[in-house]
Amino acid sequence: MIGRVLVIAGSDSGGGAGIQADIKSISALGAYAASAITALTAQNTLGVHGVMEVSPEFIEKQINVVLDDIGADCIKTGMLHESMVIETVVRALERKANNIPIVVDPVMIAKGGASLLNTEAIVTLREELVPRATLLTPNIPEAEAILNRKLKGRDDMQAMGEELFDLGPKAVLLKGGHMEGPIVWDFLISNDGSRFFQNERIATSHTHGTGCTLASSIAAGIANGLTIEGAVTQAETFLNKAIQTAPGIGKGHGPINHLHTVRSS
Repeated sequence: MIGRVLVIAGSDSGGGAGIQADIKSISALGAYAASAITALTAQNTLGVHGVMEVSPEFIEKQINVVLDDIGADCIKTGMLHESMVIETVVRALERKANNIPIVVDPVMIAKGGASLLNTEAIVTLREELVPRATLLTPNIPEAEAILNRKLKGRDDMQAMGEELFDLGPKAVLLKGGHMEGPIVWDFLISNDGSRFFQNERIATSHTHGTGCTLASSIAAGIANGLTIEGAVTQAETFLNKAIQTAPGIGKGHGPINHLHTVRSS
């Protein structure tokens, strides 16, 4: 049976991030994607130009009807922009998906710099959702916001990952793409141990949606029966190729090539 992923996240009208990137990534890796949309964004490669929130009641209804009928083998969360939305999602998952793995991508800032999470909601995220995560996938700025401290350099990545792990998730993938240097380092820690992933940095401005893509790709792997480490390994390879073959669309931070597994360009 095909793995099923329910994505709870915002929509990106430009198609490079959010629900659109999630659905493309999950589908390209051979899993089935369903969605509960938390917000609509008017967005392109130059930035976020507007946000329209979806009511918490309707977000919960989307989650309920998908899980009652289609079900899920993994759940991935993305843009949850305020405390009430986070609390609603946590409540719905406790009722309907207590035993389903959850990949939590703590989306806070868009590629162009726009804030996608209210400051006061960071505490709610840290206390209510992070401890329930099967895998937490923050980038460096998100990890700094969750822990309320700055990264001191690559040698500090392991300590920061361990601090995030101590908040209660079963595993943490701390993404190092915001650090400078020719190599991008990501740090994975779980009860099974820890390791670094490394990829050569690709010189390109077309990296919009990489965080969403990586998290949803991991969710697809978990839904299809891979271990966390196996799913992360597959997703890292998928994302690297997607960046390498980005189509060059837009005037700003363009999208990556989510469909490289089903077409050559």
